[in-house]
Amino acid sequence: MTRQNSALAFVAVLSFAAAWSPLRAIAAEKSVVKAAADCKWTSAGIPGVSIAAVEGDMAKGPSHFYLKYDAGVATPMHHHSPDHYVTTISGTLILTADGKEHRLAPGSYFEFTGKAKHAGRVEGNEPCVMFIDARGPWDVVLDTAASAKK
Repeated sequence: MTRQNSALAFVAVLSFAAAWSPLRAIAAEKSVVKAAADCKWTSAGIPGVSIAAVEGDMAKGPSHFYLKYDAGVATPMHHHSPDHYVTTISGTLILTADGKEHRLAPGSYFEFTGKAKHAGRVEGNEPCVMFIDARGPWDVVLDTAASAKK
């Protein structure tokens, strides 16, 4: 590379960095802050299950939300269309996935991708609250084959 080409490449890199820097600053300034007291719990359409949206539109695309199972709630085998990533916040969830039961105390993590089938139930007298990072429109699809066997 000639000295002139090296100088041009250097100027091009500096120009790109100068143009990119304000864009990064603008993106870095966006934040979402939601206090627990500001969460509005609504029915999820399933008895004993409620949701509190935090960010995004659950019906239209990616979103973050809390999901609460009241004490005694048990869900049948089902899946969700979007990949999703979950952290238990309070209560204890007994999660059935891949033919195994998992006891998930607060702070536990699980993820389901590719429409993985699962079921859950609350253990004990305390509701189970989970935080969900859903990567697409949220839905609940019952496993009709599992229901038919009962």
